[in-house]
Amino acid sequence: MSWFETIADLDAGTETLRRRRYGVIETEAGALRAVHLRPWPKLLSLREVLPLGDRYHATGEGDRCWLYYNQPRGHSKFLALKYVVTTPDAKYATFRAALKALDRVAEIKRSDALLCDAANRRLSDRFLQRMGWEAHAPQWGRRNFIRRFYGDYPVHG
Repeated sequence: MSWFETIADLDAGTETLRRRRYGVIETEAGALRAVHLRPWPKLLSLREVLPLGDRYHATGEGDRCWLYYNQPRGHSKFLALKYVVTTPDAKYATFRAALKALDRVAEIKRSDALLCDAANRRLSDRFLQRMGWEAHAPQWGRRNFIRRFYGDYPVHG
């Protein structure tokens, strides 16, 4: 097993995806490009280290999105959506393709739920509810959300 692997076809890479805990879903122009598997979790982002604010975008051209997820060691039935980065020209369809791919990864891994800390205030509670997320484990200064599956995964066309 190599430390870094790339899966371009989720169906063909099912066993590898099920086994590996940390990944980056890359989408472009509304479609999945690949899932890049990593040997360690996403812990910090440039936005958290530097005072860049909520309008931070990755440099680069095109319609691209990267969604980082972790499967915490002590909670193997959950996936944590850690971070999302888009280019300035990213379209909503590209972001949605990344979320759909995350749903598929959760299904492959037989995860019970997805968890996230919605730090970016541009992600409204109403928007997250429309996407199937609900408020979870409230804490002062944190907006934690959960998307539960428990074996009932969404069907995407």
